[in-house]
Amino acid sequence: MAFGDEAIVPLRAALELSPGNLPLRLHLIRTLRNFARFGEAETESRAGLAQAPQNMELKLELALAFFQQAKQSQAEVLCEDLVKQRDPPAVAYVLYAKVLFRNGDVANAVAQYKNGIELSADAADREFADQLGISPSAVTNSGEVFDGRVRERYDADSTESPTHDIERPKTRFQDVGGMHTVKEEISLKIILPLKHPELFQAYGKSAGGGILLYGPPGCGKTHLARATAGEIQAGFISIGINDVLDMWIGSSEKNLHAIFEQARDNTPCVLFFDEVDALGGRRSDHTQGGGRNMINQFLAEMDDIQQKNSGLLVLAATNAPWHVDPAFRRPGRFDRVVFVPPPDDAARQEILQIHCQGKPCEPLDFKQLAKVTDQFSGADLKAVVDTAIEAKLREAIKAGGLKPLTTKDLLAAAKQLKSTTKEWFATARNYALYSNQGGAYDDVLKYLKMT
Repeated sequence: MAFGDEAIVPLRAALELSPGNLPLRLHLIRTLRNFARFGEAETESRAGLAQAPQNMELKLELALAFFQQAKQSQAEVLCEDLVKQRDPPAVAYVLYAKVLFRNGDVANAVAQYKNGIELSADAADREFADQLGISPSAVTNSGEVFDGRVRERYDADSTESPTHDIERPKTRFQDVGGMHTVKEEISLKIILPLKHPELFQAYGKSAGGGILLYGPPGCGKTHLARATAGEIQAGFISIGINDVLDMWIGSSEKNLHAIFEQARDNTPCVLFFDEVDALGGRRSDHTQGGGRNMINQFLAEMDDIQQKNSGLLVLAATNAPWHVDPAFRRPGRFDRVVFVPPPDDAARQEILQIHCQGKPCEPLDFKQLAKVTDQFSGADLKAVVDTAIEAKLREAIKAGGLKPLTTKDLLAAAKQLKSTTKEWFATARNYALYSNQGGAYDDVLKYLKMT
């Protein structure tokens, strides 16, 4: 007799007599989980969903069964669906947080856990909160360092504000291969106002504002933002979601305000937000007040309600502009939305040349290499060079001396790799065709030659 059969066999027999009895099936599923028979719990959950496809309890049980069997992708997809439903249970947010944490996405795990316990304090999991570094027991007087940062409860009376390193980038536009149209847009919005302030002041225009860069991952959005700061010899503060999102109510808004204040105190300054869709997502997607309040705070900072933003240049990057709240695109905020496509033929040659500089190479045919790497992102091209170098290093070690990199080596490496931008364009194409209000994604259609 298998472990737990004494309790499970009678339940199975009862369910055979009444297969449509949902409470009985749920009791069986939970009993199976209690005896660590997760595969059987998954089977029963699927059987129940075949009868009641929209039942939230069954979906949650299936997600738990996936999670307990380490079926990460299935658990993540189901949890994401659950928290988007109307009135999802608090435990769905907590389970989603655990899935994200297991995937290494700590910041989003914190945000989802926060959503769950805001909905119901009974959903709190102290042990998991300790792992996240956000529970009171995990915080010492100086705070606990977790995943590279200190997490501690927000003290409204605290006068201390988080500070971030201000870089002074040496990178210039000439160090960024291609992207000439994007550089022109940034020059008009950011660089020229600082170089010719008297002209802009005469027309009542202040130097500053925001640009939203979007496009496939790995195409140089962050590199370009850093080069922008280098062009105008400005400070550069790079902000990720870990720097803003926090467990405690009100703390995320406080962090965001402190970031803007630090940038204002150090103008001219380029403030760069990476993955801005995680911070400025559509408010309609946030069922809880915490996320909406943080987005409202972001909008207020961009609007310059209480502070002067002159000399503060805000750049943001996203791979999913369709998830950014439309309010961010109003004048005075991210009023320029710039598409950053994969590098064209000439840009690919430039990028490959940059990555091959300083390395032992024979004369390389960059034109030929550019032809076989169509739609490769800048990151893909770097991977081509890195892959070729790794293979050449193995040869050099065996030969006991340097072996120069050849065109043949790079062509062989390019054949091993695939463009990572194609999957992004498959998604972007649908938004450009069917959700293109105001022509927001016309540049995508133009790139795909669909206009």
